[in-house]
Amino acid sequence: MASAAATPSPCHVSSPVISRSLSRLSPFHLSLSSAVHPPCRGNRRHGGSTVSSTIRCAAVGAAKEAETKRKGTFQIETLTNWLLKQEQAGVIDAELTIVLSSISMACKQIASLVQRASISNLTGVQGAVNVQGEDQKKLDVVSNEVFSNCLRSSGRTGIIASEEEDVPVAVEESYSGNYIVVFDPLDGSSNIDAAVSTGSIFGIYSPNDECLADIGDDSTLGTIEQRCVVNVCQPGSNLLAAGYCMYSSSIIFVLTIGQGVFAFTLDPMYGEFVLTQEDIKIPKAGKIYAFNEGNYQLWDDKLKKYIDDLKDPGPSGKPYSARYIGSLVGDFHRTLLYGGIYGYPRDKKSKNGKLRLLYECAPMSFIVEQAGGKGSDGHQRILDIQPTEIHQRVPLYIGSVEEVEKVEKYLA
Repeated sequence: MASAAATPSPCHVSSPVISRSLSRLSPFHLSLSSAVHPPCRGNRRHGGSTVSSTIRCAAVGAAKEAETKRKGTFQIETLTNWLLKQEQAGVIDAELTIVLSSISMACKQIASLVQRASISNLTGVQGAVNVQGEDQKKLDVVSNEVFSNCLRSSGRTGIIASEEEDVPVAVEESYSGNYIVVFDPLDGSSNIDAAVSTGSIFGIYSPNDECLADIGDDSTLGTIEQRCVVNVCQPGSNLLAAGYCMYSSSIIFVLTIGQGVFAFTLDPMYGEFVLTQEDIKIPKAGKIYAFNEGNYQLWDDKLKKYIDDLKDPGPSGKPYSARYIGSLVGDFHRTLLYGGIYGYPRDKKSKNGKLRLLYECAPMSFIVEQAGGKGSDGHQRILDIQPTEIHQRVPLYIGSVEEVEKVEKYLA
């Protein structure tokens, strides 16, 4: 005689112990479980009591939910993966991918040096003066060497121009690419000894083969120096990519390749930059201004009037807030996220301002415009200015569109 017992359904709980446990569950527990995870079909009777499949289904549902959470938690996108996706999409080529990867490696090394500066005796002044007439910090020199070496080893850069170099330097061995890279290896170095935010800034221009000549053992550009200077001195509107790396409580690498602004944070667990912010947009207006008001008496009257009006509460009763770090990267990053304006104007002491157009103002202006902001010298767009020399200085007003246009009206 065939057995009357049917094949157990997947929801069947066969253990008498579990069955007895189920019988002791309160109506509240059973109803809550059923609400979260509806019972499966095919409940069976066991030992005279109905065995609910709720617990089994709840366990299956919880397992699936945990699996989903696990995927979400560990699904990260590194800078390398992101660059490869941009390359596959045709936004950048393989050569530019390698250059940007080399820059990110330089930033990791500099970040480590900055964090260990006091331990490694890298604080203080080197004893030399750079082409700007500024005392070089020890980390200025080391950071410049790190940046230059990483770019050279990439084999894809033809010319590099740095704040710490007198003239552009030709890379002796370039396999392909021949990109022109300009950079400030360590912005805000006056803050190093106080462990305040510093950063690196860079910009990348299209390849130019005219500067690649036989330069022998001398890596500086002797007879073709002037031609190379002209080639390097391109307006910011020609930039292919720009970015900065901020060395602070987190190491943040901000990058644009002309398709929006993206931020990557260095994860010390993996040693990789991980995508943390996509398509950053700066607020159209903001109530924060960042100017070195210690120079107030050296400014012209129009600028003084502008600053005075920012401090006036007006009908709203709320004046602008002053925030000034003294590091372009730190001040700019806050402005990018919160809105407002950063300014380094010309004054009686610095007739053209103090920031360099080629490797500070232009890259930052390219970034802010990609985020929906504006960069100006007070009268014209920074990216439209044609440089006439490598270390040319210009005034800079950068940030939210409405705030930059406001200061332009005062200075007109």
